[in-house]
Amino acid sequence: MKIRSILQTSGLLCGMILSGCVSFQVAGDIQQGRVHLMRGNPKAALAHFERAAQVRPDYLLNYSMLNQGVWTYVGRAHYDSKNFAEARQALEKARSRYDHDHLAKIYLGLVLGRSGDQKKGLTELEAGMTGLRDWLNYIHYNTFEGNYWDPAMKIRSEINRDLTMIASGKVNWEALTASAEWIGHKTEVEVDVVKRDIYRDETRDGDDPWD
Repeated sequence: MKIRSILQTSGLLCGMILSGCVSFQVAGDIQQGRVHLMRGNPKAALAHFERAAQVRPDYLLNYSMLNQGVWTYVGRAHYDSKNFAEARQALEKARSRYDHDHLAKIYLGLVLGRSGDQKKGLTELEAGMTGLRDWLNYIHYNTFEGNYWDPAMKIRSEINRDLTMIASGKVNWEALTASAEWIGHKTEVEVDVVKRDIYRDETRDGDDPWD
């Protein structure tokens, strides 16, 4: 019985270690992919995102309650590579896995608009932009980190202009597409800006890092 118990415990520990290694690998691929994506190299980004999706198809990046699934990143890399059919497939998968992935809805709306289904595209764009704006407003008023997100309200102002255009029924798809792409890119960049600014403020001279 003791031997069996030891073996079971050893197996459990090995499983935990392997799971930790896999999670570390997936997080690393996502981060490297993000860097390539923001630098305008979607093909290199796609290789990292697809590898992460194969290992952990349910992986969800969560930072300050901004949730983005691995399939959203796969879809965005395909979108930036102009592989719109593949982008739609990945983004619909992301959309079905997690309803609060606002960027998945925005990019799915862009893909649908480019494929000719503008009515459905506008529905997705409106839902994604509204969700992203409401999330930014919520964390601004309810969390410490919210003070660092979109402090000049550039993202929210852009979203409000787009929502006004959509509500008017007079949609300039070229302008809306460019704006939605800017919102997606700016939000992704903001993740790292917020991390940097919080770290800067928490470690500035005179502060006790252990407080």
